[in-house]
Amino acid sequence: MGAPYMRSNENDPFPDMNQVAELIPTRLSLLTRLKNWKDETSWKAFFDTYWKLIYRAAIKAGLNDTEAQEVVQETVISVSKSMPQFHYDKEKGSFKGWLLRLTSWRISDQLRKRQRDYRFRRTEPRTSTGTAPIERLADPAAPDVEAAWEEDWEKNLIEAAIDRVKRKVDGKHYQAFDLYVFKEWPVARVAKALKMNSGRIYLIKHRISGLIKKEISILRQKPI
Repeated sequence: MGAPYMRSNENDPFPDMNQVAELIPTRLSLLTRLKNWKDETSWKAFFDTYWKLIYRAAIKAGLNDTEAQEVVQETVISVSKSMPQFHYDKEKGSFKGWLLRLTSWRISDQLRKRQRDYRFRRTEPRTSTGTAPIERLADPAAPDVEAAWEEDWEKNLIEAAIDRVKRKVDGKHYQAFDLYVFKEWPVARVAKALKMNSGRIYLIKHRISGLIKKEISILRQKPI
């Protein structure tokens, strides 16, 4: 189960966000469907939803691209093994925290694997710091890793709301909204490019902004 993405810059450690499905918090209905191992559609939705979050956490912990993709796959496998017995209980903790723990364990597995491999390569040149690569990696259980997870989760929640609205509204209307709001084109330029009335663009901006705010509110109230 690979992570299909394209990079706009080979030096960028993160995938191009425009090339992949955005992350969205799971709904309780999705968690229920995941208990059915034969439900490939739900598993695909789960993978598309969470692989980026897991991948980013692994990269931020100091893993390389191959190791991070391995963490994604192993974490999803861990989830699949847990789902038949999984029962969501909000009082016992969030799904977000549970997934973070699974991800942290898989990151630790990769760090241990790297350490084992390093022992067989004693002749590998050391860096100018004089420390082995394994010694320079972040602790996946450290507070800063958890903080980064929280930050990414929030960003993905907003991105998810935008993506959901984008799928619901007229394509040309969203294009006008994107050019005017996100790309910050002057309204006259947007109107000329899309052959639309300036007043209509203002109305579109107001409507879509409202839909996005509503979707964000829904996701915050019911993250799973």
